[in-house]
Amino acid sequence: MKLSANQYPQEAARVLREEPQVRQAVTGATLNFDGKRRQAYAEVEAEAWRRWAEGVKNHVLMNLDRYLEEAEANLRRNGVAVHWAEDASAAQRIVAQIARAGQVRTVVKAKTMVSEELGLNPLLESLGLEVLETDLGEYIIQLLGQPPSHIVGPAIHLNLEQIRRLFHQRFQTPLEASPEALAAVARQRLREGFLRAEMGISGANFVVAETGTLALIENEGNIRLSTSAPRIHVALVGIEKLLPRFSDLSVFLSLTARAATGQRLGTFVSLIQGPRRPGEPDGPEEVHVVFVDNGRSSVLADLEAWETLRCVRCAACLNACPVYRQTGGHAYGYVYSGPIGAVLSPGLVGLEETKPLPYASSLCGACFQACPVRIPIPKLLLSWRQRAVAEGLTPKAEAAAIRGYAMAMTRPWAYRLATRALRLLPEKALDNTLLPVLRAWTAGRAGLSPSPKSFQQLWEAGEV
Repeated sequence: MKLSANQYPQEAARVLREEPQVRQAVTGATLNFDGKRRQAYAEVEAEAWRRWAEGVKNHVLMNLDRYLEEAEANLRRNGVAVHWAEDASAAQRIVAQIARAGQVRTVVKAKTMVSEELGLNPLLESLGLEVLETDLGEYIIQLLGQPPSHIVGPAIHLNLEQIRRLFHQRFQTPLEASPEALAAVARQRLREGFLRAEMGISGANFVVAETGTLALIENEGNIRLSTSAPRIHVALVGIEKLLPRFSDLSVFLSLTARAATGQRLGTFVSLIQGPRRPGEPDGPEEVHVVFVDNGRSSVLADLEAWETLRCVRCAACLNACPVYRQTGGHAYGYVYSGPIGAVLSPGLVGLEETKPLPYASSLCGACFQACPVRIPIPKLLLSWRQRAVAEGLTPKAEAAAIRGYAMAMTRPWAYRLATRALRLLPEKALDNTLLPVLRAWTAGRAGLSPSPKSFQQLWEAGEV
């Protein structure tokens, strides 16, 4: 995916100005997801579950080398070919080699954010392969030539009328077609792809080191077809996606589903133990697992940012975020959007390439309350902001304004002088004209109207 995170302020403003339907669609979808999460959390001792899950993931990350070696050994014992990719280029080469060796012509893909991170679709298409996204939301945005707008619901920024028009243009369906009719058309076309594909590509929600098991959660059944119908299955797995024991899976599967969509468990859970064995009627002939680093080791080495690697990609923080709801994910300019993107992306690709993202937050803390593994997103947002200042990535005028503000707030005489001066200014000065430092504030809000009297004067007069 093309990186344009530094354009976040401009893109967010453009979406709000030119695409008001995005705000409406995203707000409706995320409020629905978040409401269901709250209900699902209320059914269990959610805080105890979250603290336990945080502890398990911390243990894995602190012993990641050992668990990666254990996972590799058990995957190989199960007949899985294991590959290691230091970066996106290495992962692309590995997948291309598997495709060439298997004489692949058609690829069906389950929803995998790692493949977006690696830019896999353009690579495969450059090799002359047909690539079909099989998640319905992913299929819709593939038809539009767009990246996902959300980790779990990639097309939530689109409304029904937009999808109807798209299917009418592509498949000549009626403009008044029902959602069920549109889904039926997509299902028919994707089923043809499943039947002719030689390779299926997926991610993995979890890999169990103890047993070499790939665990995948879904609601549509497309992952199960993508991983079992083609003769080659390739799973792209971030190195942080490990669990130590098979017994850990039950809570993580339920907690992830509750956080993501408010379900007690995903409609389909696939546990993959390797390729088809002799005498088995179903399953691929080859299973490949590509463990992907692509910046994760650097994040793990960071004394603060390492906690982002606990992320299970449930998107609960996106659903809870009042800022994300305004624009959806495309404005963020990278694969991972919303609160988790704002703290993970700087670690993966560098703060210089993503410096506006940590500021895309009101610091309300809703993301932390929603996160099933208790990633301290508000704390990390502040950490990245502090680093941006320390590295000289913030505007010099902003630094000067902050110094002036600090001087006024720490010196009573300066504070009284400044507040008196503000009350004497004409009202238009506080809109835009005379105080450009307030433009970012007043661009999305009503102008400021200072009180004719200071708080101290009101206090002394007994008016407050």
